[in-house]
This record gives sequence, C-alpha cells and structure tokens, in this order.
Amino acid sequence: MKGNSIQGILSIALSARVLTPLDVELLLAHVLGVSRTYLHTWHEKIITEQQKEAFESLVARRTAGEPVAYLIGSKEFWSLPLVVSKAVLIPRPETECVVALVLDKVNKASGNLRVLDLGTGSGAIALALAIERPLWNITAVDRSRAALEIAVLNAKNNLITNVEFIQSDWFSCFEAMGPKKIAFDIIVGNPPYISPNDIHLAGEIRYEPQEALISLPDGLQDLKKITREAPPYLVSKGWLFLEHGFDQSVFVKKTMESAGFTEIQTYKDLADLNRVTFGRKP
Repeated sequence: MKGNSIQGILSIALSARVLTPLDVELLLAHVLGVSRTYLHTWHEKIITEQQKEAFESLVARRTAGEPVAYLIGSKEFWSLPLVVSKAVLIPRPETECVVALVLDKVNKASGNLRVLDLGTGSGAIALALAIERPLWNITAVDRSRAALEIAVLNAKNNLITNVEFIQSDWFSCFEAMGPKKIAFDIIVGNPPYISPNDIHLAGEIRYEPQEALISLPDGLQDLKKITREAPPYLVSKGWLFLEHGFDQSVFVKKTMESAGFTEIQTYKDLADLNRVTFGRKP
C-alpha cells in the first residue's frame, strides 16, 4: 500500500474491492486506537510505517476470511462492548432475539428472579439480561475455563455485578446437590446446534471454537440433553428458552413436549428464520 495518510490508506485498501468499508475502517481504527469518527475527522493525519504494516497484516488476515471481531478483539452485543477471543463464539445479532424474548415474556415486575445461562461463552446473554434486570440473580456456566475468563472480564469491564460464573458441563455443577437442587425461574441457552457436515463450517465460522458450534453426531444432541435435563432445575411455571438452527424448531418443540413443557412457541429472528423456542414447566 502507498501513501501514509489515513485517507490514502483507506482509499488504497478499498480500491481492491475485497473488504467492506466498515471492515476496513474498523481495522484501521483498531490499529490507531481511535474511533471510526476520528478517521474521517483527521483523514489527512499521517500514520507511522509500523502502523501501516500492522494494518496491512490485518487486511490480509481479513481477506483470508478471519472474522473482524477476532482481529480487533471485540464485538458489540446489546449495546455492550464485549471482549472476544478465539476461545468464544462471536456474539451474533440473532442471539439478541433470545434476550429480547426473555425480557418480553417474563414480567418486568417479577422482581428478584434466578436465571441460568447455559454455555455462556463471552457472557453475552447473561450480561445483556443482567444490565436490563439488575435485580435478577444470574448464574452463567460454561465448560471452557478460557471462555469463562473472557466472560468474567466482560462483566468487570461493563461494571455488572449480578452474574456468577461457574465452570460446568451444562447442569453438572448442580448434580451433587441431590434433592436440594437449585431451582431457577428461567433457563436460557445457546448450545452447539450445527451438524459436523454443515456447509457453513467452511465459511468464517471455521475460525470459531468448534466445540461451541458442533453437536455430534447430527447437531441435535445438546438441544435434546438440555431440554430433557432442565425440568428438575426449574421452579413451577419456570421458563426454558433455547436458540437453535432455523430448521430445528420442530425437533425442539417435540422434545419440549416430551419433557413435559407447555405453552411452547417458536419465534423468528431478524432474518425471518425460526431461531428461538421456549416452553414453560407446568
């Protein structure tokens, strides 16, 4: 790339017509440690050769398919700035539908509810609910210690204190409690639901942790396991909300029915695809 002004660097990167303007601006803003607004306000500012080389390296990695969120180490979710690394999935807009649905279906005046977020990853769902409902007591679990470290950092960075993070393989951390098991008012989860043969695994998501994406052998096992094991951990009239693949809603509904849930419904995401199914314990 030639030229060392911000405007020149951006123009050259965009002339290749490989990356979007948003991607290019996010990468350069990250290298310079400034906002995207700064890039346009101070477009004649000269950057150093070291900064230029760092930017070119990120452009090359992005061109190869690496997600921007991993390159810059952050992603916004529910207006919360979240740190992300390759230890966690990148929070997605469709998952915000889970948060919105929980907030919509559960009475705001319900007060001091207990919530369990299964497979919390970066903490996105738990932290979004926590910021909206500061009186709720939220427990967020993940089997990955590295993921939990990211989630704890995100809670700290966003000054959120009503979430407890525990390392657990779904409900395993509660099993030793026997008949005195903790009962939650809400259980929410975005478990792995992709089949190992899914064609989308060849895209950008190949950079993301496969154990958080793929459910062997057919993409359905974790959804099935959570649904079947959830009832003892829910209070009467407690809710289970699950994000799933666009073509898995019928399976999730039938599994919830067989597990005894009632009031089962599926909601679509912003792309008009079936994305979240919820049910209620009798």
